[in-house]
Amino acid sequence: MVLGLVALVTAALFAGAATYISIVEHPARMSLEDAPLLVQWQLSYKRALPIQAGLAMLGGAAGLLAWYNSREWQWMAGSLLLIANWPFTMLVIMPVNKRLMAMTPQEAGAGSRGLLRRWGDLHGVRSVLGSAASLLLAWGFLATR
Repeated sequence: MVLGLVALVTAALFAGAATYISIVEHPARMSLEDAPLLVQWQLSYKRALPIQAGLAMLGGAAGLLAWYNSREWQWMAGSLLLIANWPFTMLVIMPVNKRLMAMTPQEAGAGSRGLLRRWGDLHGVRSVLGSAASLLLAWGFLATR
């Protein structure tokens, strides 16, 4: 049960952080002028990356181990959704991240703003994946009690 609790808590932390970024932080930063917008995103990205990546991997691994011990399908499904953030980020979001990280404040303008708008839409997918994973892991937790 400890592994399941670890999976559930880390998934909920991931979902909470991702959702906060999607509905609070990113919309607020989009109201900034182009150069401060880019700089704020770059600083935030550097800090959020290890936190969210770690939570997704820890929660996913703990959930898979909980599934192995209990064979309740919800652990597997929730874990796979949480881990899905990794390939989604690497294949879909990372090209946008790299372009934004390579820009200087002097290069900020309509192009960087458009990329940041796109990034916000893509990050919303991470919020949905994390939230759905949390719900499934909570279901798995209740099913094994």
